[in-house]
Order: sequence, then C-alpha cells, then structure tokens
Amino acid sequence: MVNSPTAAHVAVNQRHWDEERAAAHGPLARDHWARTEPVWGLWASPESQVRMFPDDIAGQQAIELGCGTGYVSAWLARAGARPIGIDLSTAQLATASALLTEFGLDFPLLLADAERLPVPDATMDLAISDYGASLWCDPYRWIPEAARVLAPGGRLAFSRPSPLFAACKPAAGQATNRLLRPYFTTHRTDWGRAVEFNLPHGAMFRLLRESGFTVDDLIEIQAPRPAHRDYPEVSADWAHDWPSEEIWQATRTG
Repeated sequence: MVNSPTAAHVAVNQRHWDEERAAAHGPLARDHWARTEPVWGLWASPESQVRMFPDDIAGQQAIELGCGTGYVSAWLARAGARPIGIDLSTAQLATASALLTEFGLDFPLLLADAERLPVPDATMDLAISDYGASLWCDPYRWIPEAARVLAPGGRLAFSRPSPLFAACKPAAGQATNRLLRPYFTTHRTDWGRAVEFNLPHGAMFRLLRESGFTVDDLIEIQAPRPAHRDYPEVSADWAHDWPSEEIWQATRTG
C-alpha cells in the first residue's frame, strides 16, 4: 500500500479502487483498449474534437497519472508515444497488465501515487489524466508533481468533472438542478468511502500558473443529444444543459 502519513486520502482511495470499483471497470476496459480513435469522458468526446494528444505525439515520452486499466496509455502507444502508466490500485494495474498481453503492447505500469511520482525531473513530454489523478488526487500535490516531471514546453492534459457538477451532486443519485454544497468547498469532498477533488476554476487557473503552466484551453463538455446513455450520477439531459465535465490543456513554461 502506498504510505503517505500526510495524505490519508491516498490510502482511502487506494482501498476504494482495489475493493469496490476495480471489478466494475474490467469489462469496460477491453472496449476502451479496442477503440481505434480515443474518446474522452462520460460523453465519449472524440479525440478529433478535443485534441488531448499533441499533434507531434509520436516519439514523445508520456506519463498517465492515475492510469487505471491503462487504456489511455494504450492509445498513446499506438500513436507512437512512449507511455508510462502510474496508478495506486493493484487491482486496476492487474487488469491493465492482462490487457497489455492480450493486445500485444508493451509499456511500463508502475504502482505509485501521482502525488509523489517515481520519475526524474524534466523527463516527460506529456502528462495526461482521464478521470484519474485529476479527480482522485489533491491538485495542490499532483499538479506541481506533473510540472516537476515535464520538460519545458511539455504538455499537461486532463479531463475531470466540472466544479458546477460537483456542487450539484448528491451523496447518492443523479445531479440535481440545485446547488447542494458551497461552490468553494468542492476542492475536497469526503464521501466516507472515497475522497474526490474538484478545484473551482479560478483556483485551478492560479494553481496551474503558480506551478509553471500556461493554460492553453478549457473545454466545457456538453453532452450530445441524443446521448448514448445516462449515468447513475448524471443524466444526459442534465449534462446537455450544464457541463458535467471539462478538459484542461496547459503547457509547461521554461
């Protein structure tokens, strides 16, 4: 188990994924690995529209922060990048390892905390997270770590729930059209079984700038109509009217 005496949420979230969530994600993982074009988030936003990968990704060293079952790293490998997948869930990494063999790919998978990366300074060209570190890690820890391992000119890209959705999300059931908690407390939400992080926009812009990034884009995703499905936490109708998720893209300055 990852040992971090100053960050109890790490152990809580590690246990949550190993014991509660990993089994449910296994069947979905194979579908993601088999995709010919990456899609992002709940509403399957195509890579051709949101451009999470740099155009010159071939040959670049990439690190996936909170890789889960490793499908983003698989997409990167097929695009010619050299990915490393980082996750703190042994169960998730076991699924990723099995799929590596099944699909005939080869890249490192490391059991590690994205808030304390086992990677030297300035060695990565891309740091990326699709509902991984971007949701389950403290942004005041993982974003400076991403900045540390990125070389000057390196890219950071991550998808996460929107802070508006976080403020409208109940402990159980779908997001409502009412604010259920103060917007400025969405930085950290302790659900008991797990801890999620969702920094409001202003604080996120400041943190990225203070960590040495220039923000290139913020894409607030609107669910298509018709959408392919609803989710236990949000309906497609809600996400068509208000953003349930968003994509951030930033560049590491020198």
